[in-house]
Amino acid sequence: MKRSRTWFLLWPGLVALLAGTGCHLLPVPQADPAHFYTLNGKSSAAPVPHSGGTLKIGLHKVELPAYLQNRAIVVRQGGEIRYEDNQRWAEPLDEAIARVVGARLRATPTVAAVHPAPFPIDESRDYDVTVRVLHCEGTADAAGPNQSAGFSAEFVINRTDANRSVVLRKTYTAPGGRWDNPGRVATAREYAMLAALLGEAADALGQDIAAALPAP
Repeated sequence: MKRSRTWFLLWPGLVALLAGTGCHLLPVPQADPAHFYTLNGKSSAAPVPHSGGTLKIGLHKVELPAYLQNRAIVVRQGGEIRYEDNQRWAEPLDEAIARVVGARLRATPTVAAVHPAPFPIDESRDYDVTVRVLHCEGTADAAGPNQSAGFSAEFVINRTDANRSVVLRKTYTAPGGRWDNPGRVATAREYAMLAALLGEAADALGQDIAAALPAP
């Protein structure tokens, strides 16, 4: 009985204490540290002029290796793969590469249309293109200044006849370009540079595919 009475007398003071410090008990909202990047080539934002081309191209879904099926930008250092969780792609990487390659093909004078998969059943196609990405990441060498953008992909051009015969199978490798300053932690500005270099590489892949298309 005595203990209950003591608790009753202390309760108002405890309530006042909690009310006075309540703002310190709630978690303080934290700003999202993530940065998001898009993949863009030179032809991505430019309007496509009417070319008078006749080729109709089907572009299959871009294939990615398992380690690239992640929104985080990848940096390869030696044999190690590092996922930069605060540096992320704003869209799935396979869709981004298909968008850039498709834009480059549409800007090709001999091309009349590019149909992304799944292909419309009421539109004919002259050739189908399949792209399998091998690398699309930053590379970092702790022992030297070799901080470059690594991009390579295999593409196949098929006829759309019953035999699906192969016109060309080729591997494209981008020359790369420096994006980071070795010896210190990369900033968001440098990751934006890496994203720009990879976008240029995807655009150059589209150019390589366009150059390999047979003449109408």
